[in-house]
Amino acid sequence: MQIPLLRDMRREGRPVYGQIADHIRREVEAGRIEPGDRLPPIRSLAEKLGVNRDTVSLAYENLANEGVVESTVGRGTFVRTALSRRNGHATAFAPPLTPVVERLLDFERARPEYDPASGAVPLHSLVPDPATYPLDAFRRTLNRVMTRDGADLLLYGPPQGHRGLREVLSNRFGAMGIDAGVDEIVLCQGASQGIALAMRLFAAPGDCVAVEEPTYHNVLAAMSGQGIHAAPVPMSGEGVDLDVLERTLKRPEVKAFYTIPTFHNPLGTSTRLEHRKALLDIAERCAKPVVEDAYEMDLRYLGRPVPSLAALDATGLVVQLFSFSKALFPGARVGSILARGRSVDALLALKHATDLGGPLALQAALADFVSNGDYDRHLVKLRKLLLVRRAAMLEALEREMPAGSRWSSPEGGYQVWVDLPEPLDSSALMAPAARAGVLFAPGYQFHHDGRPSGGLRLTMSMADEPAIRRGIAALGRAVRDALANGQYKSPPASVQV
Repeated sequence: MQIPLLRDMRREGRPVYGQIADHIRREVEAGRIEPGDRLPPIRSLAEKLGVNRDTVSLAYENLANEGVVESTVGRGTFVRTALSRRNGHATAFAPPLTPVVERLLDFERARPEYDPASGAVPLHSLVPDPATYPLDAFRRTLNRVMTRDGADLLLYGPPQGHRGLREVLSNRFGAMGIDAGVDEIVLCQGASQGIALAMRLFAAPGDCVAVEEPTYHNVLAAMSGQGIHAAPVPMSGEGVDLDVLERTLKRPEVKAFYTIPTFHNPLGTSTRLEHRKALLDIAERCAKPVVEDAYEMDLRYLGRPVPSLAALDATGLVVQLFSFSKALFPGARVGSILARGRSVDALLALKHATDLGGPLALQAALADFVSNGDYDRHLVKLRKLLLVRRAAMLEALEREMPAGSRWSSPEGGYQVWVDLPEPLDSSALMAPAARAGVLFAPGYQFHHDGRPSGGLRLTMSMADEPAIRRGIAALGRAVRDALANGQYKSPPASVQV
């Protein structure tokens, strides 16, 4: 069995352990590895591939979770016999999938897997801490609007969403300097649906959308699911490289630019006013729309606010996304898209074709929750909490991380980006870090091609200060051990096993 690795396959967006698992899975499905066959021992395969044993172990764990193999202590790892009955001629008809969906499945398989029962500190998660949810206040609000409006809130809503919530958002956006009329706001199922709709608005299958490198991994998924290609633009300390951005937007196949200028995911950084103005000048010269993801716009706890791109936009180039998922709780699945002119009509047509409208009861409750002041009272508490957790994380990083490590210092939001000392690959660090007691998001998943990365994202959303300190201490130990053990980025291109 020959396993091609890394240099050729990194372009496909798969970490090393994923490549190993993919290859074995294909060999099993093709019948070249038969049910009952024993896979090479982890130590042996790791040595032949030139990778860490944890990498092979993670590949085998993924295959076991999928039911492809089973492991027995003292005997080894074997292909499951039941698999042949699923993949043989007696199985039910499995219609072929489109190439776009196949690529999306590959993207989904490349996502890192976490064991929530491991007890490790969850510094990987960008889900707000349920302990912060204003349950009682929101329950009262929901009961109030259901008593007032009753069955009307259980009908299909209009594609544009609940007018009361759009009015509330229009007023809030206006206070931030954003000229947003009620009829220019389209409600959606969180910023995630907003991303998918915005991509469909400007790009067709085969087109490109410019993205920051690194960027939010779910925008890459949304693009992959629509057959849209990423045109990466590198990030620097000041934000996206403006010279490269201009060259990229001048390409005819590039139809738009997706950006997170405030509390960037995964970097946690925010750009200065001058950079934002220059970015908009470039977009205007190139006549390309800008999709501004402002998903954490309400979570500033340090520094002075910088006007958003939407607030600075004088020509209608910017489509801005907003969400309650990070500032309140994700289960509401309510966000908004701010657009202008024909883009609003197009969004409404796409929205109607997609879901026939959103959850009116939740939208009405959010309108009441914001307008009566409960939302702002919640934000005050949440920002104070995040400021304390940020201090704990930065102090722990300073104390625990070895020389050569660098990290961002966010002014808002949940995430901190860490660059590990060379020559570490953060994906190879996942398993030992989990055993040491911490989970993180490896950098490869934020790159359009999934290439190895020495960076990783930490979040302060699901861990309190003591847990953050424990987690960073565990991370520091894992990094020091990896440096001592020589876990490098560049194994051989292929190997016979």
